[in-house]
Amino acid sequence: VFIEFCVEDSKDVNVNFEKSKLTFSCLGGSDNFKHLNEIDLFNNIDPNESKHKRTDRSILCCLRKGESGQAWPRLTKERAKLNWLSVDFNNWKDWEDDSDEDMSNFDRFSEMMNNMGGDDDVDLPEVDGADDDSPDSDDE
Repeated sequence: VFIEFCVEDSKDVNVNFEKSKLTFSCLGGSDNFKHLNEIDLFNNIDPNESKHKRTDRSILCCLRKGESGQAWPRLTKERAKLNWLSVDFNNWKDWEDDSDEDMSNFDRFSEMMNNMGGDDDVDLPEVDGADDDSPDSDDE
């Protein structure tokens, strides 16, 4: 289960995984606004196998279900609609396809995030007509 807290420029990030609860807190933004969320989860997770990763724009949490292969009809124990919580359908995966590859995807995501930025060793493909000496098409 992936949960992303979208908080730019987060500081003092604290993510606590418990068997049936996730607690998240941080200071965010230029005004150091305090964010705090406690989520009573629908079912148990494995706190030791759950991980989180901080980026400049968000904190991504990967929760390992306590019982793999079991579908959760929702994230929270309560049926109440939380206005700050929504589904990211870009990362949707059917529960029937649930497998151990989820954590490896998170590890690959973390690796990708660590490699983002000004890496001078990256070989980028050359683009035809991208020479600095060539005139812009609008200038002709």
